[in-house]
Amino acid sequence: MYFLGYDLGSSFVKACLFDGETGRAVARSSHPDEEMPIAAPRPGWAEQDPESWWESARRATERLLWTVPLNPKDVGGIGISYQMHGLVLVGKAGEVLRPSILWCDSRAVEIGNEAFQALGEERCLAHLLNSPGNFTASKLRWVRVNEPEVFGRAHKLLLPGDYFAFRLTGRAATTLSGLSEGIFWDFAEKRVADFLLHHYEVGEDLLPEIVPTFGEQGRLTAEAARTLGLAPGTPVTFRAGDQPTNALSLNVLEPGEIAATAGTSGVVYGVTGVVRADPRSRVGSFAHVNHSGEAVRLGVLLCINGTGSANRWLRQALGKSGYEDLNRLAAAAPVGADGLLFYPFGNGAERMLENLDPGASFRGLRFNNHGETHLARAVQEGIAFAFRHGIGILEEVGLHPKVLRSGLGNMLLSPLFREALAGVTGCTLELYRTDGATGAARGAALGAGFYRSPSELFRGLELEATIEPDPELAPRYREAYETWAEGLSLTLRENLPPGT
Repeated sequence: MYFLGYDLGSSFVKACLFDGETGRAVARSSHPDEEMPIAAPRPGWAEQDPESWWESARRATERLLWTVPLNPKDVGGIGISYQMHGLVLVGKAGEVLRPSILWCDSRAVEIGNEAFQALGEERCLAHLLNSPGNFTASKLRWVRVNEPEVFGRAHKLLLPGDYFAFRLTGRAATTLSGLSEGIFWDFAEKRVADFLLHHYEVGEDLLPEIVPTFGEQGRLTAEAARTLGLAPGTPVTFRAGDQPTNALSLNVLEPGEIAATAGTSGVVYGVTGVVRADPRSRVGSFAHVNHSGEAVRLGVLLCINGTGSANRWLRQALGKSGYEDLNRLAAAAPVGADGLLFYPFGNGAERMLENLDPGASFRGLRFNNHGETHLARAVQEGIAFAFRHGIGILEEVGLHPKVLRSGLGNMLLSPLFREALAGVTGCTLELYRTDGATGAARGAALGAGFYRSPSELFRGLELEATIEPDPELAPRYREAYETWAEGLSLTLRENLPPGT
């Protein structure tokens, strides 16, 4: 029996065909070949047309089925991983009413800050576990205030993964985990956060129905099956955000376990069994895929908006054809890049910086000392140093990472980045051959009942590499980090609002 997983990202849509018997991916594909564009009609905005996700999913499925001859009836379930915190509004006929407002869009920061103060910080943290911040609920309020004609035609609000599932099944639905990531869930009352909806003047009828994270969430319509080349009636049996799904793919399910990713954005995602919020709202706490009323399992998410996107920007700016070229350049410069520092905060307001938006920057650039090699190294080190800064925040809220589990992909394909990340954090890196699409397919197998228990879910998951901190280089990375951290303090002070 096979299971199909999709990972709906803001750069690519990935697909994986997974063999439940062996626990291994049979084939993988993605679309497009270059990153999907993100529209920025105004500074700090980030939007995409949801139709582009559907088209990329169609093309990725087509590529997958070219490589593996398959009877579509042998697909026992479909799983969905998706970019978190986005907003899609659909009308009564299911039509998309405006481009999706993405996770890295900053337009609703002030709306969330105002709600945090008006509703009370203690109340928000006790019930929502988060400030309303720049999450989906605040983006919805922005539409209500600034685009009332669009809001008036809205029938349902959907997260990006909910929209994709809607295109597959015709059923508008979400999960408890999805509601929590949008800041629509009241953890204290264990129901929809009606007090926030009331404050934002949003009716509860805009929320879709709630379905289980694992289990049947709808079946493939005849039209969707025709488009994708699959069998009508195939069940969708798993759905979760990309970070919870990535954690699932790495067997990060129990308190104290930590997953990390370094794709378009960088994330450290730890699981806790305690309902606890960061009083400064620098990290988000959401229902993990295995959260229940009987067993609290929350994912504590630390996000750096611009990691792979910063590396991509440098590749394009230097006119390099591939990331291997950047890796070779970076390796030619010494640890610390001869004093050149890079801050990868150029992708919108950063929650880990308390919603400041300082922009990306280099510090200490010397025209007579620094060249391409230093730029390449400074960018990779700066991203690793941002991870170290974020792990310090996680330690403040009770998570103390010693091991980071990650898929062997994206920036973790760079030996220098792996070395810098292990060296500056002091963590052992465990790298596995998995990704979000594979995690979604594994989740689909569990949701379809193919596996009897979560312990069977990780059949075939193999450790590809273990990276320990280099005892000679780690002190040099930590010293370089201290200089970087001093520069970050200056950068943040320069970007504080007047009168702060």
